Amino acid sequence: MTASPSPAPLPLPAFVSRQVTAARRFYLNLRPRTARELTVVCGGVETCAPDYVVERRDFPYLCVEYVAAGRGEVVLGGRTQPLAAGSLFAYGPGVPHTIRSAKGAPLIKYFADFIGRPARPLLRAGGLEPGGTAVVSALGEVRQAFDTLVRLGTQRDRQTERLCALQLELLLRTIARSGRPEAAAARRARATFERCREFIDGRFLKLRSVAEVAQACHVDSSHLGRLFRRFHDEAPLRYLQRRQMDWAADRLQASGALVREVAAELDTDPFQFSRTFKRVHGVSPLAFLGARTPTFSRR
Repeated sequence: MTASPSPAPLPLPAFVSRQVTAARRFYLNLRPRTARELTVVCGGVETCAPDYVVERRDFPYLCVEYVAAGRGEVVLGGRTQPLAAGSLFAYGPGVPHTIRSAKGAPLIKYFADFIGRPARPLLRAGGLEPGGTAVVSALGEVRQAFDTLVRLGTQRDRQTERLCALQLELLLRTIARSGRPEAAAARRARATFERCREFIDGRFLKLRSVAEVAQACHVDSSHLGRLFRRFHDEAPLRYLQRRQMDWAADRLQASGALVREVAAELDTDPFQFSRTFKRVHGVSPLAFLGARTPTFSRR
């Protein structure tokens, strides 16, 4: 019996490009019939390539993007703003924009595209207008809200569009609450957290323990843990491992290096490397290599 041919993949939307090393995205109705209700068009999370550059003169939907890690810059209406973990920016129809990722610390960013009459007031409540930027204080809460939106969007059934609309409203209200001014003590704590996080981002290939981070940043290890749980909703060790394993996944996919070679570059044995890789990515390095497919990003 001859097997039926696999269905051809759906054509990608016109705003999709190939400048990512990993992506998890969903697309709902790209031509929604009404603009009255808050409606999610698409969303996702992308790990940008080192040469990631997106330039658009216009965009058909409202969009909010959130930087979870890495560095870069965004140009909105001719104004350049730096991007780092916790950065938010919004754009939409009539707002030209350029997004660039730093080569040494590629962006990992979430996005949500949407329409609807309630959208602009919700953005405005979070200190955002199309063409504007903001910085959130509760990084973990905002990231969780985006993760939930992506999870709901990829679980396609007759409830998906409504659930995504409700989750988008929750996300935008979370942004609004997170963007409130912080007290002086909270600002000092955040500054210490950002300094420690940037130290990890710049040296994660050489770091082997959280104690090294604490010592180099002149903070107590337990205090470092509290800072990460407060502002990033994960332990510093998990953040360090995730940065290392994101790099490892890119290295395995882009270079064809062997698992033992990548493990050696991280100065760990292949068994421990494989355990950590699976804990972070959900699959072993060999399974990751076996299942890898070309990925696409938004242009």
